[in-house]
Amino acid sequence: MADLRVSFCGIEFKNPILTASGTFGFGREYAKYYDLSELGGVGPKGLTPVPRAGNPTPRAAETQSGMLNAIGLQNPGVDAFIRDELPFLRAFDTRVVANISANTAEEYGEMAAKLSDAGVDIIEVNVSCPNVRAGGMQFGVTAEGISSVTARAKQSSSVPIVVKLSPNVTDIAEMARAAEGAGADGLSLINTLLGMRINVKTRRPALANVTGGLSGPAVFPVAVRMIWQARSAVRLPIIGMGGVCSGEGAAELMLAGASLVAVGTASFIDPMAPIKIRDGLGRYMDENGFATPARLTGAVII
Repeated sequence: MADLRVSFCGIEFKNPILTASGTFGFGREYAKYYDLSELGGVGPKGLTPVPRAGNPTPRAAETQSGMLNAIGLQNPGVDAFIRDELPFLRAFDTRVVANISANTAEEYGEMAAKLSDAGVDIIEVNVSCPNVRAGGMQFGVTAEGISSVTARAKQSSSVPIVVKLSPNVTDIAEMARAAEGAGADGLSLINTLLGMRINVKTRRPALANVTGGLSGPAVFPVAVRMIWQARSAVRLPIIGMGGVCSGEGAAELMLAGASLVAVGTASFIDPMAPIKIRDGLGRYMDENGFATPARLTGAVII
């Protein structure tokens, strides 16, 4: 049997399968289906400095191969998470990867300090957020924006900083290098692709926000390509995500260069998806002679 343990940023995970931020709440609902200790790690709902109510409804819509969402980072705020949700997650034998979003580099630093002091294992920095000092432009669409946020978070944190890159850029390798140059410990990709649907009967957008993030199987080939490009550009370990629905899908992201794999939209279809994907990955490794996840990572033959 393959040994599924994997080291990421110096931290041992019992297996490579995590839940993707924004798709798992704070784990309470899914804990009714299985023991969260079965997971390599949990990515709770993305956090902001203060509570957010999110966008108006409708804010989710199905597509032919996934879904669009414009939830708007609804969450109770970082302080409430530390007080009310982190103790629940810490009751399980799994890693906690906290995702943070903010409007200034200083706010990212403040959140990183709070969460590292509170005892999360890794901080995932979401750079797909508007930089209020740059007229609302997302941090993640420029190398300068990524560098400023990464450097501030790294300076403020005592735990590894993983930068979650946006796919809505012209050169993902440039963004990966910017994160590495600013001190990131790892990368996470891909975030959702920008998409839109229109109700042809009403001629109105399907989402109140007009556009939203596309996730699910439709984005999987983009995730494979961008993970491979990032892996080729930098030496940082990668959390891969984007439309994973099976153990072989997880293996594909790992072959492209990921060390860990986060499962997101698949959990909306089947709450047991992360566990089934973990087991499927183990079978793939056994059948194909990979004794450890480390040997699978980056093993694509070009």
